[in-house]
Amino acid sequence: MSLIPDDLQYTKEHEWVSQSRPNVYRMGITDYAQGALGDIVYVQLPKVGESVTADKVCGEVESTKSVSEIFAPVTGKIVAINDALASAPETINSEPYGQGWLAEIEVASAPAGLLSAADYRQITA
Repeated sequence: MSLIPDDLQYTKEHEWVSQSRPNVYRMGITDYAQGALGDIVYVQLPKVGESVTADKVCGEVESTKSVSEIFAPVTGKIVAINDALASAPETINSEPYGQGWLAEIEVASAPAGLLSAADYRQITA
């Protein structure tokens, strides 16, 4: 069974978000997603300063099994990316909710339409 922390919010596309500071949300892919992908070997992240739109593709994750798109969980501007993933993408497999985070997005207003941990558990059950 996948780890699904209660203090995060989720998307149907298996991304997670948490508010890291006012108007800024950190995002990553869930434990469920990294488990389905297998060993991650490459990550293409959006660029700092790039605008992203909720539910639209903003990057991709490549594993030994396949390539999967990353969807922005919220609409806003990328203010930080996890540069460490360029040399150690496998961190997403071992710490999807910690050191394996992908990017931080500055938003104009609080995001809507995200799933609670309980709602996300129903999707992955």
